[in-house]
Amino acid sequence: MRTRIELEEARALMAESVRPLGVEQVSRQEALGRTLAEDVTAPLDQPPFDRSPLDGYALRSADLTGASPEHPVSLRVVETVYAGGVPSRVLGPGEAIRIMTGAMLPRGCDCVLQHERTDNGLEQVQIYAALSPHDNYCDRGEDYRTGEVLLPAGTVADAAAVGVLASAGLSSVPVRRRPVVRVLSTGDEVVSPDLHPLPAGKIYGSNQELLTARLRELGVSDVKGLLIGDDPREVADTMAQLLGECDLLITTGGVSAGDKDIFHEALPLLGAERVFWKVNLKPGTPAMYSLWQGQPILSLSGNPFAAAATFELLARPLLAALTGESRFSLRSRTAVVEGSFPKASPGRRFLRGFYQEGRVSLTGKNDSGMLASLVGCNCLVDLPAGSPPVQEGQTVTVLLL
Repeated sequence: MRTRIELEEARALMAESVRPLGVEQVSRQEALGRTLAEDVTAPLDQPPFDRSPLDGYALRSADLTGASPEHPVSLRVVETVYAGGVPSRVLGPGEAIRIMTGAMLPRGCDCVLQHERTDNGLEQVQIYAALSPHDNYCDRGEDYRTGEVLLPAGTVADAAAVGVLASAGLSSVPVRRRPVVRVLSTGDEVVSPDLHPLPAGKIYGSNQELLTARLRELGVSDVKGLLIGDDPREVADTMAQLLGECDLLITTGGVSAGDKDIFHEALPLLGAERVFWKVNLKPGTPAMYSLWQGQPILSLSGNPFAAAATFELLARPLLAALTGESRFSLRSRTAVVEGSFPKASPGRRFLRGFYQEGRVSLTGKNDSGMLASLVGCNCLVDLPAGSPPVQEGQTVTVLLL
């Protein structure tokens, strides 16, 4: 087990230890919000035929020379074609075919005139405007052609993507499998937030609620949280049960070096291999990463903000490695600080902040046990080891949440 490692090394060790979850086929309706695992190519031309973009008349531009309201051209109407219908004849000289929006254009025509520029005749029509070849004419395949990549691999399907799949007649698509995640919070001092009144000496457990909600915000739908006490054997047995139903187990609490930091006992009882313990950052230094039969276990501090921060810094990169999905990756920006932070940072430190248009304001108290000032936080301010106190107007790096 490695100890006191840098954040980047911790991320690399986690990424090297897991295999991507793979691919599954889902229906078009279930694809919303999912990440496509392969390029989706068009199985047909869209539109699949030359079609009319408006209600009017399919015409030959050569027949319309000089047409105007003062000098209309008279043509014989030989057919009417509605959307969904198929023309029964080729358009000949001196002829017009009434046509509706979306209908298949007949062979022989090269333009369409809207009915407002005619007398809207049913057997004989007066044409009041000349057209050039290809005016008001939608070509087969003008949206996309057979074999064209419609949606590249890595696309997160939105409503438009689902519509494109429908337009191509695709009933299912391959997507990256979503992770199943379980969150286990430990501590004899924590009780359910639904227990009232609060017993003396106890606190309400917030970590399992915070992290399961955050996972859902990030698109992980199959996630559950659980509270448990500090008995190592019970914790090990519960972990074994949860690992049997998930791809990633996240725990909070019990990872430091006190009498009740029971993961140093529970993980050996489980038979897990500890990969690293303690990362050079604040808050959340005692973060631990283990493997049980190849399955990842990420153990975070029990302090609420420490758990929240190290979730962003460690769990999200681990989820990115498991899924191959860019949504889990953190993006960085530089920003000018509004406000200040009075402490020097001998080690690497992350502060909560609010980033907007190149500026970041520090959002209140930064103690690792304080949760309320996380509300409104949309970034972490990354202060390198050896940083002096943060001053107003200083330029810093922020990680967007």
